[in-house]
Amino acid sequence: MKRRTLPTAAALAATAALLLTACGSGDDEPSDNDKIAGADQQSSKPEQSTDPSGAPAEDKPDGVDVSLPKDVNLVFDWDKPEDKNEAAAMEDAANFLRAIYRGVDKQTTKDAALTAYATGDGLHYGEVQINEWIKGGWTATGTRRHYDSTTRSASNGNSVEVAFCADTGKFYGKEVKTGKVLKSKPSIKDFNYYKVIMVKLPTSDDLWQASKVFVETEAAKCQ
Repeated sequence: MKRRTLPTAAALAATAALLLTACGSGDDEPSDNDKIAGADQQSSKPEQSTDPSGAPAEDKPDGVDVSLPKDVNLVFDWDKPEDKNEAAAMEDAANFLRAIYRGVDKQTTKDAALTAYATGDGLHYGEVQINEWIKGGWTATGTRRHYDSTTRSASNGNSVEVAFCADTGKFYGKEVKTGKVLKSKPSIKDFNYYKVIMVKLPTSDDLWQASKVFVETEAAKCQ
């Protein structure tokens, strides 16, 4: 399908939703030498998801359904860290992103997946992003690729920073009412750099939740 340029107002609105821009200012972004922001953030216990029959989704990660529609493809080209905590935190950072787009698909911020994989500012961030899609009357379609990942742990062992690039060049908004896909020309706006602060749930050895999200938009280093 031939790409087209959106009208200015629509393009700006679609870009705001598609790029998952950060809730905070750029000044809040931690440097590589800083203490990990959110290292002392408290996690919250997730609610267990259920399938349509009402039975617990025990075959899902942490008992939570993070499945997405067939036309929504989140690709994670990440190398698994050797450290057990960092590997678990990275996996749940991916689940956090899946939870956001599951909320976009369901057109709600109340899906159990988001409250399972996010807490505090991370939960607020996810809710804001989902609500932007809902307000625009959009759902998502296409492929969103995540790559060049790194992890680093806080000294307390309860917080891990998961950083990565994202390419949204083939990821689009789709009008809920009409099914019309909103495409735009490829640009630097398709590339963004994320730092997601994951905190360990005290009552679980494996579950990590996003507590803070920092985003560098138009990230040339991700091209």
